[in-house]
Amino acid sequence: MTDGIGNIVDRTDPTTESFWASARKGKLLIQRCRTCSRYQFYPRPFCLVCESDEIDEVPASGLGTVYSRTTVHLDAAPELDLRPPYLVAIVELDEGPRLLSNLTSDACRIGTRVQVSWRSRGEQPPVPVFGPLPGAPEAGQRAS
Repeated sequence: MTDGIGNIVDRTDPTTESFWASARKGKLLIQRCRTCSRYQFYPRPFCLVCESDEIDEVPASGLGTVYSRTTVHLDAAPELDLRPPYLVAIVELDEGPRLLSNLTSDACRIGTRVQVSWRSRGEQPPVPVFGPLPGAPEAGQRAS
C-alpha cells in the first residue's frame, strides 16, 4: 500500500509484527500449529487446517524449491523499486508453505533449489527473496 505519493506505507499489525522484526535480523519466521503440527505462511491468528489458535512462530530453514515463476516486464509499481524485467515466483519452503517472492537470478527455474536472502527497503524491514542454493543440482538434474 502507498501513501498516494509513491511511498510504501508499513502496515505492521500484531499478527505480522514479529515476522517483520525477525526480517530485520535476517531470519525468516513461519507459523506452526501446536494442535496439528502444520506449518503456514503468511502470519494468521489461527491454523488454516484445524482452526486452532495455538500457533507458534518458528524459524524456517530458508530453503525451498521454485514451484512457479514468471518474468514481469511492466513497471507496475515503481515505489517497489523493482525495475523490469524482474522475476516473481512461488517458492515452496522445505517446511511446506509457499511464498510469493522475487528471484535474484534467472538461473532459478521451476524445480530449482533456492535459499532465502533479503532485499532492503530503506527504513522499512527487508523482504525475503530467493536465489540458487550453492551446490544444488540444476532443475531437472539428479544429484550424484
